[in-house]
Amino acid sequence: MTHSLPETDIDDGDEYEGSAPETSPITLKLTSQFCGVRLDKALSLLLTDYSRSRIQQWIDAGHVTVDGQPARGKTTMLGDETIVVEPQEAEEEQAYKPEAMPLSIVHEDKAILVINKPAGLVVHPAAGNWSGTLLNGLLHHAPALATVPRAGIVHRLDKETSGLMVVAKTLQAQTDLVRQLQARTVKREYLALVWGQPQVSGRIEAAIGRHPRDRIRMAVSHHESAKAAVTHYNRLATGSLDGRQVSLIKCRLETGRTHQIRVHMQSIGFSLVGDPLYGKPHLASVFPRQALHAFRLGLGHPASGKELEWTADVPEDLSGLLERAGLGGIALE
Repeated sequence: MTHSLPETDIDDGDEYEGSAPETSPITLKLTSQFCGVRLDKALSLLLTDYSRSRIQQWIDAGHVTVDGQPARGKTTMLGDETIVVEPQEAEEEQAYKPEAMPLSIVHEDKAILVINKPAGLVVHPAAGNWSGTLLNGLLHHAPALATVPRAGIVHRLDKETSGLMVVAKTLQAQTDLVRQLQARTVKREYLALVWGQPQVSGRIEAAIGRHPRDRIRMAVSHHESAKAAVTHYNRLATGSLDGRQVSLIKCRLETGRTHQIRVHMQSIGFSLVGDPLYGKPHLASVFPRQALHAFRLGLGHPASGKELEWTADVPEDLSGLLERAGLGGIALE
């Protein structure tokens, strides 16, 4: 089952398809019209639900037989053969399967879940991460999420960013949360440790788009495809790491673009400590991930309308980094 949603801050990822593709064996009896046609071409004409490259992979792996015998894709058909095809799931078709995993659930009711995501956990399946994601864990925890697009995910955190995320448990709740995100009424505050000493407070308004030369990175951009992005920040304290000045800042997002805080802070000269993409390469060994934690989340409850807010303690690894920088025990308000 699929449903359409208004456009939101999720930049990529397809909606959840609730049913898996058919994988039962397919038996085909060729007719004379296929005389002289290669096996792979014949199958691509007969099995239009599958790409030619997928069919070729099945042939190469021995999942296609002709008259009971394995065959090569370029084998010419006579037009009277019996072909048996055993369709195989692609990696991406295994992405939306429940997987048991520990979830740090801060709040749960009939409409929403609030998760404290650990660093290292990918939120949504994508190339290179078709399993072991938060989405897989959510489907195991609450199987009914299989009927909600993206298993209820309405916003994301980068793999190595820790902290709070809200998940919708119903389509109605998801639609409401998406609208709150569009209206910029969801309160999202992050803690970040950056190199240097930015001014006490600031507002960064700069559109973000794909980097023109490095497709993995995002960048401040004036291209027409770039999306508006606004970040507010306050400097909480200044310390030192390995003799270099660092600052603990609190960031508040108006928008939720991919890598927004990381890109915006780098754009004004204060990249995040440990950031492998936007940080200082010669200082990468100081911390094994970007020093970024989503510590506060506030929103209107989709069912009751009541304003709710949650906070998540600084995780142990980031807390240790702050101690090293002489910033342990700093008030976060």
